[in-house]
Amino acid sequence: MTTTFSDYLNKRNHKKFDLKAILFDMDGVLYDSMKWHAKSWKETMDEFDIPSTSEEFYQYEGMVGSHTINHLMNREKGRNASEEEVRTIYKRKTELFSKYNDGSLIPYAYDFVKRVHDEGFTCVIVTGSGQPTLIDKIESNYPGLFAHMVTAFDVKNGKPHPEPYLMGLQKAGNLNPNQAIVVENAPRGVEAAVAAGIFTIAVNTGPMPDSVLADAGANIVLPSMKALYDNWDDYRVYFTV
Repeated sequence: MTTTFSDYLNKRNHKKFDLKAILFDMDGVLYDSMKWHAKSWKETMDEFDIPSTSEEFYQYEGMVGSHTINHLMNREKGRNASEEEVRTIYKRKTELFSKYNDGSLIPYAYDFVKRVHDEGFTCVIVTGSGQPTLIDKIESNYPGLFAHMVTAFDVKNGKPHPEPYLMGLQKAGNLNPNQAIVVENAPRGVEAAVAAGIFTIAVNTGPMPDSVLADAGANIVLPSMKALYDNWDDYRVYFTV
């Protein structure tokens, strides 16, 4: 355990952690919504005759919608989507997601956020999502717990680019990377957090092997938010020395 934390500090040339904030991804960390995103993307792509699988959209989580669309269009059609195609495809995906999404939370997500908030840490959402049906529910589902939010509307470059998490550090109080940790569930989100230089805990709430998240650079991979909740006292010792 100690090696995990010391390796990060040595690699990043930090003397110690000085934890002030926790940056949370939204889909698959706070909300059990990835299955609905995957279903909505797959059905949308079927309607537009763009071959895809439901499983692959777990890999694209954190990318802004236009990048997901262009990735598939380039792969299947050999070109970028036009601006009109992007608008039309994403509008349809949003309609389907609004229809399917039930707004359920990931088990223990609220408990963990409430716990670290009450311990005095600033909580920030950093999501690639632009889905109003989830973003608008944050305050009712997590009342008073999140100080700031970074969404697809705030950044030019979505995950795996580090911009979303660098903006998260800025919104949390112009913090250095060793003053925050990231809680993620998707490989591109992990890559973004690692590129921003932040210690990253991945919770594997999706169908992919743990190795995918580890290979993306996660410092710790856990099977659930409950595992993070249960292990937090052990981790906090290293973050607040």
